[in-house]
Amino acid sequence: MSAGPRPTPTRRQGSPARPGWRPTTATVDLDAVRHNVRTLAQPGAAVMAVVKADGYGHGDVQVARAALEAGATWLGVALVEEGVRLRDAGIGAPILVLSEFPPGAEREALAAGLTPSLYTDAALARLVAAAGDLRVRPGVHVKVDTGMHRVGLAPERAAAFVAAVVAAGLGVEALWTHFAKSDELDDPFTDVQLERFRGAVADVARAGVRPRLLHAANTAAAMARPAAHLDLVRLGIGIYGIAPTPALRGRFDLRPAMTWTSQVAMVKRVAAGEGISYGLRYRLERESTVATVPAGYADGYARVLSNRSQVLIRGRRHPVAGTVSMDQLMVDCGDDPVEPGDEVALLGSQGDERIEAAELAALAGTIPYEVVCGVSKRVPRVYVGE
Repeated sequence: MSAGPRPTPTRRQGSPARPGWRPTTATVDLDAVRHNVRTLAQPGAAVMAVVKADGYGHGDVQVARAALEAGATWLGVALVEEGVRLRDAGIGAPILVLSEFPPGAEREALAAGLTPSLYTDAALARLVAAAGDLRVRPGVHVKVDTGMHRVGLAPERAAAFVAAVVAAGLGVEALWTHFAKSDELDDPFTDVQLERFRGAVADVARAGVRPRLLHAANTAAAMARPAAHLDLVRLGIGIYGIAPTPALRGRFDLRPAMTWTSQVAMVKRVAAGEGISYGLRYRLERESTVATVPAGYADGYARVLSNRSQVLIRGRRHPVAGTVSMDQLMVDCGDDPVEPGDEVALLGSQGDERIEAAELAALAGTIPYEVVCGVSKRVPRVYVGE
């Protein structure tokens, strides 16, 4: 017996077209990205838009294009693969890979026109060999470790290393460093790092090399430390509309770019005293309407938010009730009216209420970066302002 024709998926009037059947969607406002880039740009300093990790979960290609349209002249990525993806999308702007090219990736990276970071002798040797094979002379960005101790060379080695780079036939386009505590506004260590960096720059200059660019400032330093702006600022979390620390909220007019929504799939009245979801760890104190929402930890809505967070339905906050499961979560709506198809804001605004990444991060014991990066690939991205 035939099952009949497959039904056509429907959507509510005025909602964006979705590339799937499930209503859980992350909408990215590219006009907000453009606004944030323009807002955070600093006089006299070029802007690098950092779009690693798929644009912090927002979409690397789309964010890169919007940032460049708003005046950014550089892009920053963590991986060679991320840079190649941008090139494959037709983006021609300079792209800095923020760590050294992994062994074996040099030829493809240089062929794609990616700018190398450099700070070890082994990586220098590999890069020289690949550049010779391709007959190119890349300009490198030499990274100085001024105290974060993740990657980079010691400041006292900068002059000798830069001399070795030049002797090997490569160009030194930039010197740069990265701050460990720039989001802690009263901590003097950022000033210590900046002085160490200036000392390394002076040593390199005495050795006869003056790179075209010096850069140190991430979003927090761009917002709060003018002395660190130098020739270029590297803007990451700020271009997505999120302040890097609560102390900087409101200092600039940042507009969150991501709104994460779903819809109520089912509602039911549940008696007082009943438990909700796995483990029955949420007990209703009164008879309530419980709404089921098709979003869970496989979508990036962290399980640790169980019984802690809230969502927005019809412009009002309601608590997540019980354990967040892989594909669904439950919401205690009390006696408020709620129906299947109602929009549920997991992140973003409804009416006068707003749930920010910082709120979810605080409840989960993490940082807003992880919240937006964690929205999984199975959540379709819908772009406005393209």
